[in-house]
Amino acid sequence: MTTESRPEPYEALPEDWERALAIVAHPDDLEYGAAAAIARWARQGKRITYVMVTSGEAGIDGLDPDECRPLREAEQVESARIVGVDTVEFLGYPDGVVEYGLPLRRDLSRVIRRHRPEIVITGNFRGTWGGAFLNQADHIAVGRAVVDAVRDAGNRWIFRELLDEGHQPWGGVRAVWANGSPESGHAVDTTDDFAAGVASLEAHTAYLAGLGQGHQMADAAEFLEGMGRAAGARLGTRFAAGFEVYPMG
Repeated sequence: MTTESRPEPYEALPEDWERALAIVAHPDDLEYGAAAAIARWARQGKRITYVMVTSGEAGIDGLDPDECRPLREAEQVESARIVGVDTVEFLGYPDGVVEYGLPLRRDLSRVIRRHRPEIVITGNFRGTWGGAFLNQADHIAVGRAVVDAVRDAGNRWIFRELLDEGHQPWGGVRAVWANGSPESGHAVDTTDDFAAGVASLEAHTAYLAGLGQGHQMADAAEFLEGMGRAAGARLGTRFAAGFEVYPMG
C-alpha cells in the first residue's frame, strides 16, 4: 500500500517593503498569476513598476510584428492599470530571440539603479513549468539576467558607464521573486484580488484571441482559477500565487 505524497505547504511572502520592480520578457507574462498579487500590494500602497524586455510583437501568428507591437504595448498598459500600476516601460528587445548576455544585464542593471526597488519580481526561468511542459527561451534568458543584474546594480565597478550616465549603485534589493516556478516555496494570498488578476489578463484581448478557442490559456478565468486554487491549497487560502525566492544582499 502506498501513500500519496502531498506538496509542502507554502510560506507566506513578507510584505514589509514599499517598492518593487517587475521585469519580464513579454506583455502578459505577469498576468498568469503575479498580477493578482500585484493588485494586493498596490492596494496596500506599495509602488510597483513594470518593465517589459520585449513588446511581444511576435506573439500573434496572424499579425505582422510592426502592427502587433503597439497593440500589445497598449494592452499591457491597460492591464497594468487594472491592478494599480501606472508605470510600464518597454526595453525594445526583439521578441522570441532574447539572448542572455552582457547587453541585457547592463540594461537591466540600469533600470534597477534608476528605480531602486526593494523587491524584484520576474517570471519562472527554470527549464520547465513542472513535468514535461517546457519553458520558453525568452523567459529563461530574462530571468537569469534579472538575477545577475540585481547583483550588477550594486557593484560600481561593473558597467562603469552607468556611473557616467548618473546611475549610482543600488544594493538595496532584498530578493528576487520568480512567479510560477515549479520550485516555488512561498506564496501570497490573492483571494481578495483574484478578480482583478483575471481582468488584467482579459485586457490582453488580441493576444488571447490569437491563441484560438480551445487553447488551454485562452479562457483567462478558468486557467487562473486552476493555478490559484492549487497554490491556495498549499498556503491555506482560497487563492494564492506562488513564487520561488532568491535572497539577495
